[in-house]
Amino acid sequence: MKITHVHAREVLDSRGNPTVETELVLDQHFKGRALCPSGASTGEKEAVELRDGDTKRYGGKGVTKAVAHVNNEIATELTGKIIGHQRQLDGLLIDLDGTENKSRLGANAILAVSMAFAKARAAELQCSLFRALNDQPEYVMPVPCMNVINGGRHADNNIDFQEFMIAPHNAPSFRESIRMGIEVFHTLKAILNKKGYSTGVGDEGGFAPNLKSNDEAVEVILEAITRAGYQPGNDVSLCLDPASSEMWKDGKYKFFKSTGKSVGPDEMIRMLTSWADQYPIVLIEDGMAKNDWDGWKNLTIELGNKIELVGDDIFCTNPKILQKGIDQNVANSILIKLNQIGTVTETLETIHLARNNGYNIFVSHRSGETDDTTIADLTVATGAGHLKTGSGCRGERIAKFNQLLRIEEELGNKTSFAGKNTFKNQ
Repeated sequence: MKITHVHAREVLDSRGNPTVETELVLDQHFKGRALCPSGASTGEKEAVELRDGDTKRYGGKGVTKAVAHVNNEIATELTGKIIGHQRQLDGLLIDLDGTENKSRLGANAILAVSMAFAKARAAELQCSLFRALNDQPEYVMPVPCMNVINGGRHADNNIDFQEFMIAPHNAPSFRESIRMGIEVFHTLKAILNKKGYSTGVGDEGGFAPNLKSNDEAVEVILEAITRAGYQPGNDVSLCLDPASSEMWKDGKYKFFKSTGKSVGPDEMIRMLTSWADQYPIVLIEDGMAKNDWDGWKNLTIELGNKIELVGDDIFCTNPKILQKGIDQNVANSILIKLNQIGTVTETLETIHLARNNGYNIFVSHRSGETDDTTIADLTVATGAGHLKTGSGCRGERIAKFNQLLRIEEELGNKTSFAGKNTFKNQ
């Protein structure tokens, strides 16, 4: 159909920083609106998020340049064109930008247009976004991996690891799974209160207390699972995101926020292996730093046949980098973030490459989120089986869970729940 209107504006994300919102209309009737998220711990090989750099506005984080690119150059290129499918639209945007990393127009400008087109096309087809992205007879609802304790760059506390997640997988449906997770979340709050710890939350809605150690974060979560009436490992398992790239300095991993101690890659692997043996952990994301390829290879040798090892910073949702990981037997799963690569089409291509090579798909939000729910539909459309999009609070996170509840209701008996088998080697 013909694109008849493209318009962007500067709005705010969950951290109160500016981001790009775009509206795109097909045939003067079918509208799609999308908002671009933003990360805190970003990989150096991610598509470039264009910021103004004017310190007089939003501390330099304004996005008026990216907005202007949409409203001028991109709108001029697209308005009046008949676009048959997502790949055609995204190809035009990539060619218009002309750079390898979308640095000229900005990945935030390009992605907002790409997602808005996907939603407008769903409106044209008179169907939900997940069906427009991938129409099939049956779908799989994902396990919500809920970030219940925040650390690292996502919280002002003394915990080095960025995310401690629970995976409520022993459930008949997504609805029951999210209920289990929320019950554990509220039980954890009560336990932290009783211990005299803060129950303030970090960027992604998990609690951000100062604890005695990184290990205590795991132990208090296991206590919450048990007190909520569930069995750790059987009903609810653990997922970790150390965000090790943030700890990487001079060839070692430094525990900046807790002990200040530095350890080499081999010792880091021994620690993660010890945790995987001691605790019911089914997934570790970014166990090693993005530039520590040898460490990643050794971690995969050590744990790749036991649990899911997810590459985020090392792969950046980039098919070229993922192919390198496949060739070198690095990790066995990839984290999927739309704004790391910058278009819906390239995101789907990366997912396709991963799946064809036996890698799992783990869809993710960003720490600077919006109430846009595209990733909920993307998770179902691609059968990813698990996603992370926050915790038991913060509206921009809960919006994705609520969208998944709507999708499950819409699908009825045309869906199943992924359960524990979604995790690699479980």
